[in-house]
Amino acid sequence: MAQLVGYKVEASDGSIGKIDKHTDYVGRQYIVVDTGPWIFGRHVMVPASLVTAVDEENQTVHLSATREQVKDSPEFEKGRHDDDVAFIQLIEKYYANRHM
Repeated sequence: MAQLVGYKVEASDGSIGKIDKHTDYVGRQYIVVDTGPWIFGRHVMVPASLVTAVDEENQTVHLSATREQVKDSPEFEKGRHDDDVAFIQLIEKYYANRHM
């Protein structure tokens, strides 16, 4: 995954924030999104498998999830969930079970 920190993140139905962190771990790639002005003070973890496109020119990442799905996901706590395998599995399960 390219250096994406600071890129805007667009759900399938609108903006959700900017990338605060991303991983390059083989098999467990994800982005952490600061939802900023949309949901103040909240961070969410999104599996990289939901990224449908990366627009480098406009520094935007597009997701296959909706704003509502992202909003309802478990909250990511910096320093607590960074490399927490159980939390990462919870996020993977949440998005795998979302109804499209």
